[in-house]
Amino acid sequence: MTHQARSALLRAALDAAEHGRAVFPLRPGTKRPALHGEESCPGIGDCAGFHRKWEDRATTDPGRIRRAWGDVPFNVGIATGPSGLVVVDLDLPKHKGKGSADTPSGVTTFAALCERAGHPVPTTLTVRTASGGQHLYFTAPEGARLGNSAGRLGKRIDTRAWGGYVVAPGSTTSGGPYVVTDAAPVAPLPGWLYALLAPRQAARAVIDPSSVRTAYRSSRYASTALTAETAAVQHAGEGERNATLLRAARALGRFIAWGDLPRSVVEEALQEAGAWAGLPDAECRTTIRSGLNWSIARNQQRRTA
Repeated sequence: MTHQARSALLRAALDAAEHGRAVFPLRPGTKRPALHGEESCPGIGDCAGFHRKWEDRATTDPGRIRRAWGDVPFNVGIATGPSGLVVVDLDLPKHKGKGSADTPSGVTTFAALCERAGHPVPTTLTVRTASGGQHLYFTAPEGARLGNSAGRLGKRIDTRAWGGYVVAPGSTTSGGPYVVTDAAPVAPLPGWLYALLAPRQAARAVIDPSSVRTAYRSSRYASTALTAETAAVQHAGEGERNATLLRAARALGRFIAWGDLPRSVVEEALQEAGAWAGLPDAECRTTIRSGLNWSIARNQQRRTA
């Protein structure tokens, strides 16, 4: 490892810290944490009194970063939870062979998930991983404490939040480098994604999908969409609530047009979600009516075309 390469890793760690991302060293050329484990904890320094894991010891302090990366070419780990990040990890099929060309990647699966949900693939900071996959960076909703997930959003899609970390751009493993491919600002985690990742009790606060399926013989997809959209409205931030409600109404209107959900159920669920988010009742009714009428008209035209 040359001095130039070591300096580049130090620069990568400092760059991450300047953006508020808490970093810690990974073993040179690998994705494994370089910090000591509990069994070998010396009980001094950061660990005086009790052992502290890498997540607790990750830092944005430039002085500590310079000392850590000054002599050793550590790769850079970003502790996602303390950094206020949720990173969507889109992987590639791991085994190449017969039929592998037809196996969808995480990127493909995520694009299909977005399309089914009626939303575009979010534009945000994107990093190509050493294996050729992608890391999509999002800011976590204020006050939310999401954990990691594996496959909850689909095959070859994991997420990293509290309890997880990602390898920062600028690092290199035996598989290749981690490189920024889209330097867009880190976007807030979309509400509909949050609804899919949040604890089940939060997503069911307004709508229980099983009860909707039982009462109205709705499809699983329609009832799940109703749950996700209402939860997205519930958790929309200040300044985004009305727009989120309108998007939800437009997304759900097609299920009314297709006969999968009764209009009264959708209206009631969105009205409650809007009120939960703090929107005035009259504003909710106007927005919901506008969004549903827009969507129903267009989806009826498509069905009869």
